[in-house]
Amino acid sequence: MIDSVLERLTRLHPKVIDLSLDRIRLLLDRLGNPERKLPPVVHVAGTNGKGSTVATLRAIFEADGKRAHVYTSPHLVRFAERIRIAGQLPSDEALIALLAEVEAANGGDPITFFEVTTAAAFLAFSRVDADICLLETGLGGRLDATNVVARPALTVLTPIALDHQHYLGDTIEAIAAEKAAIIKPGVACVTSAQAPGAAQVIARRAQDCAAPLLWEGVDFTSEAGGDGLVFRGLGVEWRLPQLALRGAHQVRNAGLALAAAHQLCGDALSETVIAKAVAAVEWPARLQHLTKGPLPALLPAGWELWLDGGHNPHAAQAVAAHADGWADRPLLAVTGMLNTKDIDGTLAPLAGHLAALRAVAIPGEANAAPPEQIVAAAIRQGIDASPAAGIDAALAEFAATMAGPARVLICGSLYLAGTVLRENG
Repeated sequence: MIDSVLERLTRLHPKVIDLSLDRIRLLLDRLGNPERKLPPVVHVAGTNGKGSTVATLRAIFEADGKRAHVYTSPHLVRFAERIRIAGQLPSDEALIALLAEVEAANGGDPITFFEVTTAAAFLAFSRVDADICLLETGLGGRLDATNVVARPALTVLTPIALDHQHYLGDTIEAIAAEKAAIIKPGVACVTSAQAPGAAQVIARRAQDCAAPLLWEGVDFTSEAGGDGLVFRGLGVEWRLPQLALRGAHQVRNAGLALAAAHQLCGDALSETVIAKAVAAVEWPARLQHLTKGPLPALLPAGWELWLDGGHNPHAAQAVAAHADGWADRPLLAVTGMLNTKDIDGTLAPLAGHLAALRAVAIPGEANAAPPEQIVAAAIRQGIDASPAAGIDAALAEFAATMAGPARVLICGSLYLAGTVLRENG
């Protein structure tokens, strides 16, 4: 039932995508401006790491006994994942009623799917008490539907890299300008260390807005230390347990979340709460080890199956850095991507790590890259690659033809990752 509602709303999409806030503002006005009735908002933009940073922030606030609204995208398995209301995922019935209310207010006018879901999230959040509202941008920042919040409590910028160039611009500087536009007058911004061009744009935007700017590497640092995580800066030093999320890039994402939480809460945030949060944070399809279900069962005993939704060169570099520690066995990849992505650039960082790759089409995705396109790109990067009929077929072929024990990584797209999680139960 929810799927048919979402499909109907998708058909309202404008014939030409013109990034603009006019449609969402009109719709929100018809709904009584719920975006003005939210608890303190943390607005997060960037190219990679937004979801992990938001997940860590949610874990921190909830470990401290707070109620958090959370808006993220895309979803992996259920649409409800996008709109977490005071810590709870809504039922499909509640979502259908919410979307029907938004659809009625829109009156059949052209509007994007993301604008509809953003309006629905704001409406839901405005009706339930919470202590904090965590908003992740969908695309860019300046003209992203979430950017109608006039004065957040804090803004956060994760690492900025090339992605969505057809909407945001062809240079790091242009993309950074779009994302840095979430910085608001007088509102502090916590930012990752950035490429020089992006850093200059962010600094200029913050100066123009008289917004205090807290930099990773200058005002705070986070690093793996001993058996855990060490955060330093902003007047504290926290020695924490091992982060639940894997990868050196997740240590940086966690540091960003810790700095943001400290900026908001100060000394009211205890190291005990922080320790509980970093050890418990969950965010699926980010270097996730799949140990149970029908897909791992297709592999021989002793093999490992991993899942990652990274879909651009910057994300692939983070996965490749983690793969540096995987030299104990061959690494094999099952890869599906959208044809709108930089396939060559995403495969290049992984090339030196992969013994073989099987390319698959992402089921149900109109913009899925044909396996042959992925194979051609992989071969250009020096990877032994061939197409496969699907994920099951790729895993079965690896199991039958490759010497083990091996490690298999399913990667290339969050949409592919969602398919994996659905199929694997």
